[in-house]
Formats: sequence, C-alpha cells, structure tokens
Amino acid sequence: MDDRESRLPTSAAEIAEINRTHLIDTALKPADLLFVFGTRQDVALRVEEALKLWREGFFRWGIVSGGVTPGGSLSECEVIKAAMVERGIPTDRILEEHRAMNTGENVIFSLPVIDAALGLKNVRGVICLGNTWIARRYPMTLHRHWPEVAKMLVTVDSFATPRALWHTNPEFSRRVLREWDKIEPYKARGFIAEWPE
Repeated sequence: MDDRESRLPTSAAEIAEINRTHLIDTALKPADLLFVFGTRQDVALRVEEALKLWREGFFRWGIVSGGVTPGGSLSECEVIKAAMVERGIPTDRILEEHRAMNTGENVIFSLPVIDAALGLKNVRGVICLGNTWIARRYPMTLHRHWPEVAKMLVTVDSFATPRALWHTNPEFSRRVLREWDKIEPYKARGFIAEWPE
C-alpha cells in the first residue's frame, strides 16, 4: 500500500474543504440526458437512483458508459443498462458506450454516441450519476470536453456512514482522499476543468 492509499486527512480544514468543494450537491432540474458513469460497485444503488430520476421526469435520455473490467465478460454498460431496463426504463431511451476504462474515456467515447443519436447542440442539461467519492470529478471531466452543457450531479454509495463523516470510516476515507488527491494534478494535465466556474 503506498502513501496515497494509507494517508489520513491532514486537518479539520482539509475535511471541511472536501465536504464544501468536492462532495457537493447540486440543485436538480429536468435535463435532456442522464450520464451514468460505469462501475462495478453499488450497481443496484445507481440503477435505483436512475429509476427514481426517470420516474420523477428528470431526464428524457440516458447514456451508460463503461467497458469490460479485468475478470469480467460483460461491459459495465451492458450490466448497468440491463438492470435499468429490467427496472422499467425503456431500452430505446438508453444510449450505450462499451469501451471506456476510466472517467476521461467515459466522456471522450460517449460524446460521439450522444452527438450521433441526439446532436450535442440539442442537449442543454446533463445529470451526472456516479460514486459519492468521485463526486465533482464527473462534471469536471464533462466540463473539460463539453463546456457548453449545463451540468448537475447525483451520487450514491452503500456506506452506512453519513457522507459528511466520510473521514470516520477507513474505507470511505481512503476512497474520498484518493479521488481528492487527483483533482489538482488532473487539472494541471488538462484532464478536467474547474466546475462550477
């Protein structure tokens, strides 16, 4: 385990900054597109949240993005989309991207799919749906490649620990800090862009 995997929050100020700027909530309003970032963790929670958003009229189209992870035979997209359809979201309303192996590729590989099906210029709002600990890095990645569209964020996790107390749970803390520590280097390398501006 390297230092990044075992580090603890450096101070109460760092915890407060992460809660304020990284583990954010955004106001939700109906969007043209729900962008479901692929995962193998908490798939059922992600699908339930997508179903709730669909039933409440928060999106008209969805895209699920995610490739085949090591040891798997189905892409994350196949697994998640099948579960969404099984729960009642119409299959013809869910676009598919099957190659992405990271958040950057989720966006880069999905944009041509969205453009071909809907036209990027016709999409005014996107709700990003993903893991709590990755949080604002989803819309920051989307903002880097598609700055014109309005972005919202919904996150899920299966931790019993309340989100604001992530630092009290060793595994939750490890995941949050691993993602938090990526923000500045990823901005410097041009992988993500500051959001909201």
